[in-house]
Amino acid sequence: MKFGVVIFPGSNCDHDMIYVLRNIMGQEVVELWHKDHDLQGCDMVVLPGGFSFGDYLRSGAIARFSPIMTEVIAHADRGGYVFGVCNGFQVLCEAGLVPGALLHNGTQKFICRNVNIRCETSRSLITSAIEPGQVLTIPIAHGEGRFYADSSTLAEMQSNDQVLFRYCDPTGKLDDAANPNGATGHIAGVCNKGRNVFGMMPHPERASDLELGNTDGRIIFESMLGALLERS
Repeated sequence: MKFGVVIFPGSNCDHDMIYVLRNIMGQEVVELWHKDHDLQGCDMVVLPGGFSFGDYLRSGAIARFSPIMTEVIAHADRGGYVFGVCNGFQVLCEAGLVPGALLHNGTQKFICRNVNIRCETSRSLITSAIEPGQVLTIPIAHGEGRFYADSSTLAEMQSNDQVLFRYCDPTGKLDDAANPNGATGHIAGVCNKGRNVFGMMPHPERASDLELGNTDGRIIFESMLGALLERS
């Protein structure tokens, strides 16, 4: 499979993502500059984490208008796969490719630590190999990671099974103390109605290498790759 990782000015997790996809998962990866107009035939486009263009307005608000995003949106509209992590998730929200918005953390502070997330459904490309209820330990690193959706949007998401992950305690309980940023409904990851665009706030690429002492994130990439290969 061929993956394209978009690099925006200020991205700082792009090479982490490239390393995991290329060196750990053994896939072909191309770097896509934010001013490019060609996705180079990628099967999946990945929007990585990092503070694209800074955080002076809203994270992802300026990156959403980069030339490459015209191609990413067209790719998604054709049913192509797109995966956004952290700031990449914010870009997807700003572009209207997934529901909701990402706001300042409830603590108004930057948070960088391991958190627990519970898989809510296996009905997505990135959760197909994960059992509903399974808990993963994945790092977060953000100041604007609080997922927000109004009540009608939230109800629609839940009825369409679009919530992929929720913050939880180690046992899977949705405890408020285990919701690090105050996200609506403890939501940590979502997909669109078409189930081809996925966004999550924790960083699975930071939990995929044995050298880091945590490989819980690798199952997300294994889910993604397995489902892509099966569908191809």
